[in-house]
Amino acid sequence: MGSKNKLRRFRENDTFTNVVQPSREEVQNDALKLKGNWKKEFFKNDNPLVLELGCGKGEYSVNLAKAYPEKNFLGIDIKGARLWRGAKIGLEEELQNVGFLRTQIELVDQLFDENEVDEIWITFPDPQIKFKRTKHRLTNEDFLQKYKKILKPDGVVHLKTDSEFMHGYTLGLLHGRDEIIEYAHHDVYGSQGAPEAVTNIQTFYENQYLEIGKKITYIRFKFR
Repeated sequence: MGSKNKLRRFRENDTFTNVVQPSREEVQNDALKLKGNWKKEFFKNDNPLVLELGCGKGEYSVNLAKAYPEKNFLGIDIKGARLWRGAKIGLEEELQNVGFLRTQIELVDQLFDENEVDEIWITFPDPQIKFKRTKHRLTNEDFLQKYKKILKPDGVVHLKTDSEFMHGYTLGLLHGRDEIIEYAHHDVYGSQGAPEAVTNIQTFYENQYLEIGKKITYIRFKFR
């Protein structure tokens, strides 16, 4: 994507009513007024709040919003030129239950109050295989603690990935922490009883993975 196109998308994001772009300072200084008020102030309802972390172009968030109108979906990503796509589709199709938040995912526990979030989706994250990149892995110990803080006591986390490494790493951590693993399979399309939200929604890249025979893994878990 050319720099002119990126700049155009950044300018459009500033005008989109379904995009929130707080500064890092605003979040860290606890000055984000939406914190604790996402349902009431942003979505204007009291429906369950579901996050998609690392939402990219927002395909999953948008399709979840279409499939589950009784829930609110908020896609989070730092790449504004990418989430522009999902935000634009959301506006064009007048989807009232999907929005986008441009920020760093490591700030997630400062963006939401304790027990404010009902579900978290992590879809095809970078597995950060190199050891020095472990701190950026979205299911490491630090991130799990942040998710536990913002989730309701019965809140659910979904991890859908094409990375066997990420799948195994996360399962190992969850077993070590004695968390509640409700469902786990290394080939979600070859398993029985996989949730519809996992198999009915496929991103552009997921379709490419499936075409070359790559297995898609999935874990659904809760914290004790």
